[in-house]
Amino acid sequence: MAGSSKRVRRTSLLAAVTLTTLLGVYVWLVALRASALVTSGEPVGVVLGLAFWLLPLLVIWLVAREWWLAIDVQRMADELADADELPVDDLPRSPGGRIDRVAARAAFDEFRTRTEADPDDWRSWYHLAFAYDAAGDRKQARASLRTASRLHRARPA
Repeated sequence: MAGSSKRVRRTSLLAAVTLTTLLGVYVWLVALRASALVTSGEPVGVVLGLAFWLLPLLVIWLVAREWWLAIDVQRMADELADADELPVDDLPRSPGGRIDRVAARAAFDEFRTRTEADPDDWRSWYHLAFAYDAAGDRKQARASLRTASRLHRARPA
């Protein structure tokens, strides 16, 4: 099972690196076109070129932010695995594989209560993120992971 986990992690990492590389090529091409517009000397071209230069900068910042989060989430997962505290997905599912929302909501309430009791504990936020995900709220799951990451990085060494 450990070999399977490492294989999945390696495949996921390869897919993420490949997609990031493809996005990098796209951003580079947009930057080339933006530079061509800026150097055209035409007022509209210069304005459009400057505006299009903002897009690559924004994309680079967003991608770097997601990679930073992914790296920290993996560090947190490794730390939780070492302490045998990783979230366990044992919620009942439908024959089609969908999580039973009633069971997910009950599990969510438990993790929310735990997080409210100790809002400075990154572990509770990490578990809450996976409870949000199981309950179908991906936006809140991501926000909880970001909070867990911030608390994890800020903790004393």
